[in-house]
Amino acid sequence: MLVKACNIVFVRPEIVEAKELYGHPSYYRQVIMAEDHTNTPLEELPPSSKFIYKTLSDVGPMTLKALTEETMLSSRTVRYGLDQLEDGGFVDSSPALHDGRQTCYKLDEDVCGVVSNGSPVLVSPEWVEERLSELGRDEPELRLVEADNEYDCGHLPGAVQVDILGDLIDVNGCGIADRRCFEEYVGARGITEDSTIVVYSNHHNQYAAYLYWLFKYYRHTDVRLLDGGKQYWEEIGGRTTTDEPDVTTQEYNAPTPDDRIRAYRTDVEAALSEDVTVVDVRSPAEYQGTVTQPPNKDLPEARTAGHIPGTTHVTWSEIIDENGQFKDATDLKRLFHDRNILPDTETIVYCHVGERSSIVWFVLSELLEYEDVSNYDGSWIEWGNMIDAPIETSVE
Repeated sequence: MLVKACNIVFVRPEIVEAKELYGHPSYYRQVIMAEDHTNTPLEELPPSSKFIYKTLSDVGPMTLKALTEETMLSSRTVRYGLDQLEDGGFVDSSPALHDGRQTCYKLDEDVCGVVSNGSPVLVSPEWVEERLSELGRDEPELRLVEADNEYDCGHLPGAVQVDILGDLIDVNGCGIADRRCFEEYVGARGITEDSTIVVYSNHHNQYAAYLYWLFKYYRHTDVRLLDGGKQYWEEIGGRTTTDEPDVTTQEYNAPTPDDRIRAYRTDVEAALSEDVTVVDVRSPAEYQGTVTQPPNKDLPEARTAGHIPGTTHVTWSEIIDENGQFKDATDLKRLFHDRNILPDTETIVYCHVGERSSIVWFVLSELLEYEDVSNYDGSWIEWGNMIDAPIETSVE
């Protein structure tokens, strides 16, 4: 049995009515009433309730004290607003995770925003656990995918393996799988273009985020990331198995790739003289130029060390908490704002081979909804091996 935590699920901004709703909105965009759930639309509740709803949507789960401080309403008004939201079925309450004497309030998981296609981008371990029997069936509608090379050591029940670095990415900088190869590979794992895909991996979901990005590059509509990955799943008591599921090969048809989310070397070269933010998400040692290889020694060394000139450094690990889950929206927004990485500026992210930059791309593009973010999958293994590429070294 999983240990329940008070977490929020991010989704894209287009909120629509749906019969089955899975996650929380990362931002409050418009008032909705979940079909078959409540007869009281949020718009008919008092202003205090709507303000509290927006605050919980923006910030995430909060105690009464935290809500009072955040909204600057009186405790009596906050209690009244919460009562109305609870009566309407819009919020849930439970003992606070770190202090059972306090009550934690969060948006009800059945009354939350969904994207225009009805899917969130981030799902909780509880969401996956509730659907393990469904995930274990040989049906292409819903597929669970482990995106690393540690599958044989134990994986979530029903999961299929996609070894993204071994099979779909050339770690020597020669690019990603072409469309035909991608179609054949994922089709052999029982996936169609209409499948709902939930991806996860070890290593704080770096490889899962890379696979998520690759699916989005090939314009797959419904792909989701398991918050915390396999490490957090196991830490809270989630089941694993070494049994491999039997899956029927499917036909996968990918449309033309979405080059808006992929940066090439020429894009990075052009960015050196344009108003484009280039973000290096590698470790401090890699950025400073003291090493030519990332901490993962399975990845190849580059010829030279350093970073692309003019880049902003944000270590990828700054976006996750001690559990390996994403930090809340407020902390993430503050992190990038403080580094002058802004929503209205074109942004390119890179690392060594594209896996760590994918997880930062996921945060910027999918969670924080930055409009123009691309992943330079060639990353340092390409740039650092070019003969005449400009390179800087520095000590932070």
